[in-house]
Amino acid sequence: MSEVMGLILDADGVLILKGEPIPGSNGALARLDARGIPYRVVTNYSSAHRTTLAARFSARGATVDPDRMITAASSSAAYTAERFAGRPIHVIATLDALREFDGQQLVSSEAAVAASPGEIAAVVIGDGGDELSFRNLDAAFRQVRAGAALLAMHRNPWWFTSRGPTLDSGAAVAGLEYATGVRATVLGKPSPEVFRQAIAGLRQDLGRRVPVRAIAMVGDDPDADVRAAQRVGLRGILVLTGKTTEDQLEAATLGRGRRAPDAVARSLADVVDALTRPGAALD
Repeated sequence: MSEVMGLILDADGVLILKGEPIPGSNGALARLDARGIPYRVVTNYSSAHRTTLAARFSARGATVDPDRMITAASSSAAYTAERFAGRPIHVIATLDALREFDGQQLVSSEAAVAASPGEIAAVVIGDGGDELSFRNLDAAFRQVRAGAALLAMHRNPWWFTSRGPTLDSGAAVAGLEYATGVRATVLGKPSPEVFRQAIAGLRQDLGRRVPVRAIAMVGDDPDADVRAAQRVGLRGILVLTGKTTEDQLEAATLGRGRRAPDAVARSLADVVDALTRPGAALD
């Protein structure tokens, strides 16, 4: 950890779990701030703007500056702003998440249904709830067949809500891929794009182009967090406060053909201890 100069943190399973802050996580963020160690919080949550999400975290006792957050929605918005500047795009998402695309040429769902073939440059699928209707997905299908790029905020098939396991927008993405024969470009985890944006932000904070090996990803998912980060050259640290427990550790990290994490920690607090206290170490 002595060479690590910045951190990329997953949200669910690292900072919060089932809507509540994980013990020690808020104190760990405060210690990073006190030592001037930059970090970014990267999450596939895509049904709200970062300011809304940060307010929800704060209300539960986990304080994160929205400027330090990269969501699947904000990552997608940054990507389309660069790749499709000044061109019409159709984004299927909640009204709050659409705020991430302010300043871009968005086509409403009603206009998208009536759009001529080739009129729309890209289709973006996010956590749109009831906006993921047959009418809107059929419009997206027709646009992609006419040449629009197919972009996905993420491909998560389901997630936990107050109702329990709940269908996620990745199922709609998979359906469009099957129907159009086009593979979607994914812009949330485990896509390299979201990590590139986080790396760029940390380098800006540090004021210089530090090597990617000087940045560590801390997550609870061996694949979507740890190995995805390692594929772009980051260090990958697995914590045991989320979906991977100590009982599952060997299967999660040592499965056939799987790359092991660079380190394993019981919590984010232990990661920050190893980063800020001489002599402290991870497994």
